[in-house]
Amino acid sequence: MALTRKKDLRDGEAVWSSYVTPRIVGTRLRRSTRADVVIVGAGISGAILAQSLTEAGFRPLILDRRRGALLGSTAASTALLQFELDTPLTVLSRSIGARSAAKVWIASRDALNELRTRSHRLGINAGLVSRPSLYLSGNVLDARGLRREVRLRQSIGLASEYLDRASLHHHFGIVRDAALLNHGNAEANPVQLAAGYWRLALKGGARLHAPHEVVDLHCGRRRVELMTKDGIHIQASHVVLCTGYELAKIVPATGNKLISTWAIATSPQPAAIWPQKALIWESSEPYLYLRSTRDGRVICGGEDAEISDPAKRDQLTQAKATRIAAKLGRLMPAINSKPDYTWAGTFASNSTGMPTIGAVPRYPRCYAVMGYGGNGITFSMLASQLITAAICGTAAPEARLFGFR
Repeated sequence: MALTRKKDLRDGEAVWSSYVTPRIVGTRLRRSTRADVVIVGAGISGAILAQSLTEAGFRPLILDRRRGALLGSTAASTALLQFELDTPLTVLSRSIGARSAAKVWIASRDALNELRTRSHRLGINAGLVSRPSLYLSGNVLDARGLRREVRLRQSIGLASEYLDRASLHHHFGIVRDAALLNHGNAEANPVQLAAGYWRLALKGGARLHAPHEVVDLHCGRRRVELMTKDGIHIQASHVVLCTGYELAKIVPATGNKLISTWAIATSPQPAAIWPQKALIWESSEPYLYLRSTRDGRVICGGEDAEISDPAKRDQLTQAKATRIAAKLGRLMPAINSKPDYTWAGTFASNSTGMPTIGAVPRYPRCYAVMGYGGNGITFSMLASQLITAAICGTAAPEARLFGFR
């Protein structure tokens, strides 16, 4: 029996297939072995964590049941790299308390800043550039709600400003009652970004072995032993489960639920892109979000639905793409909204929009990274910081905010 619940995580062809990205392939283990740290999962969370651990002096061993890295949900990401959680700060404050909510948002901002700084320091060229973001009024937060939201964001030092209807139309040509203009966000090509971290991790001593499916795990006082479907045993001092939306069976679900999302990408039209190439998303359910690419395509997505069955998800792809294109056309009349690429993906969400990162209850030396919601890549960097600190025996002050409860 597999350690993780297998899922078909995506359908269609994402726009990233049109850009050159080197393949990151794994090698097969021929015999049982040992490692100081084993990472299960070779997506972007595993990549950033592996690179972080090599910098800290470890030689992590990475396992994935697919044939190499980046063959799961990473390729379906639209990579709006934001510090803003799916749950507005005002709403999260009512849920977990104002002080804790502020710390969560600040931690998210700091993680995004670290992602930008570290990527540039390491020379990872993945189209990672800073962008402002526009958060449009909708059926979750109207204009009055956005005024309360901006005051709270500003009170904790976040760079956010309120735009009324006239200002929003004047500066961006968008007709909505209000919006928040936020500074310090970014965009990237997620596959190239993850590949860059994998190349550096492997160069630094990490080992990627695939395909190997982990089917069992036993925790002792000093070591964890993993067993693969093909009979390989690996002993490790620490194990980190970066299995994404294929939730490991030993990990509590903590209120997360699998849902489906859809996205399109248009043909290149750089002359039609809106001012500042801002990331745009709505305070609505269902929401719409959009960004541009370096060559002037528009990526637009949303229409999320509580569907976990891949077959049902895929049956809706064409209809969802048509609806997304129509919404894009209404919001941005100057854009040719006809899709060049259409794809669907599975991801997870919860009531707070927060990730769960930390030690797995009742499984000593085992950690899990559940960076769910719309900030997956930002949360991947946050996880690399928290998990690396835990393995090194250094207490991270933010750890208790994101651990299992």
